[in-house]
Amino acid sequence: MRNFRFPLFIIFLFVLLIYTGCREKSIDQRPNILLIMADDMGYSDLGCYGSEIHTPNIDALANEGLRFTHFYNAARCCPSRASLLTGVYPHQAGMGEMVKDKSNSEPGSYQGYLSKHTVTIAEVLKEAGYYCSMTGKWHVGEEHPDWPMDRGFDEYYGLISGAANYFDITRTKFKGVKRHFAVGNEEYLPPKEGFYMTDAITEHAVKSLENRKNAEHPFFMYVAYTAPHWPLHALPEDIAKYKGRYSVGWDKIREERYERMKEMGIIDESMQLSPRDPKVPAWADAEHKELMTKKMNVYAAQIDRMDQGIGKIIAKLKETGNYENTLIMFLSDNGGCAETGVYGTNFWKNDIDPGTVDSYQSYGRGWANASNTPFRYYKQWVYEGGISTPFIVHWPEKIKNQGAILNNRGIIFDITATIIDVAKAQYPKTYNENPIIPLQGKSLLPVFEGKNRPGHAYIFWEHYGNMAVMHKNRKLVSQQKEGNGEWALYNLENDRAELHNLAQEEPEIAKDMLKKYKEWAKEMKVKRKIKDQFLSE
Repeated sequence: MRNFRFPLFIIFLFVLLIYTGCREKSIDQRPNILLIMADDMGYSDLGCYGSEIHTPNIDALANEGLRFTHFYNAARCCPSRASLLTGVYPHQAGMGEMVKDKSNSEPGSYQGYLSKHTVTIAEVLKEAGYYCSMTGKWHVGEEHPDWPMDRGFDEYYGLISGAANYFDITRTKFKGVKRHFAVGNEEYLPPKEGFYMTDAITEHAVKSLENRKNAEHPFFMYVAYTAPHWPLHALPEDIAKYKGRYSVGWDKIREERYERMKEMGIIDESMQLSPRDPKVPAWADAEHKELMTKKMNVYAAQIDRMDQGIGKIIAKLKETGNYENTLIMFLSDNGGCAETGVYGTNFWKNDIDPGTVDSYQSYGRGWANASNTPFRYYKQWVYEGGISTPFIVHWPEKIKNQGAILNNRGIIFDITATIIDVAKAQYPKTYNENPIIPLQGKSLLPVFEGKNRPGHAYIFWEHYGNMAVMHKNRKLVSQQKEGNGEWALYNLENDRAELHNLAQEEPEIAKDMLKKYKEWAKEMKVKRKIKDQFLSE
């Protein structure tokens, strides 16, 4: 009997070893991917990009990863989100402008919801075996079948719509439009007590990570904060941190940020600071100084709370053992927002302090000018202040040149291509029997690995008649929002603040770039008239 039991024990161990080895081999070793987006945050609003705002967790990602200085979005929330999710130009994704009700839109470049001829990152990665979760702001489709779980995500919690009250979405009063919030694929109304949008987004991201801690397959998580988009709503303890900090005014803050950015290497020492926006008074002459100081306190507090949330997400990654093998990317959907004028007029009731549930204000053009230091213009425009974003990449297992500041040029749909490359996924030619528009982005993975990557020969923008084309170091810009459609040409190598128009000095370059733009605009079915300033018909 003793001789019989001993071999059985050996056999049991042998089988256990084989099973364990097979199980280890079955666990997918591809990296997890965490994509974080801020809303309406300017180029210089992070500590690691020159700001005085307290963002230690995002700064740590930058110091241990990579910072890009020449990365671009699509100038506004809906176009940027559509381009990010699909890897194509906003017009190709159906989002040349903003979200629209299907009953009031025509299919095409400006339809206002994601095109059926695109695939989302989630749809591609789900086919490749990734678990795809999203928490936060969607804003690329108000109706089914255009919600996150209709477009590939396995789980969702967040705001389907755009700007909303951070404490009580039922009190959102903007153009009389209802704000949709959802859990999964169903409408949901968050509680009025103890709810704060930024914290809720963080909490559900952390919960999702906890639920995936023993998973055998990697995850893709998209965390889309609404902070620091108006309305100015923040928690009292966060606002208190900045008491008195902004009484120096927007001129002084711009100067301080500009100097820090040069010291850090975010901008070149020779780069000029653009003059204060001519529509914005000098701080010494500004009205409502006390109110405007409070507004910037709240704006800073919104970013601060978002950073705290990102810290909690990072802590959960570490706790679950996923930190080293997770690619983290952070960016903003557009530049600082100048909507509602110089002083950020309240949408209703002007006698309410910013920050509370009863207020509904923005921080105005003066502070937005500071957010976009050292550039000109804002969200919606395609000057550098509208389309330049901080872009931070963190990936301990892959990035060796930690803390590097890179001037490699990239654009928001490159993120899609990068994620597909990293996940070893296949971008389809057809999906749900629909032909799919080819991927426009180029993977940034070689850059992460310290290699050279051929960039885009040309990059284009159009949003409400604000138009631009970028080629090598030149950028041709036209705006109809606050202009007559005339084209201006800038050399971004020595004038990224776009102060010296070279259109008269380099007419042939301007002419060639305008031809390229017109070809692109025709392909995208851009509906606005393009001024033929350099061309004879």
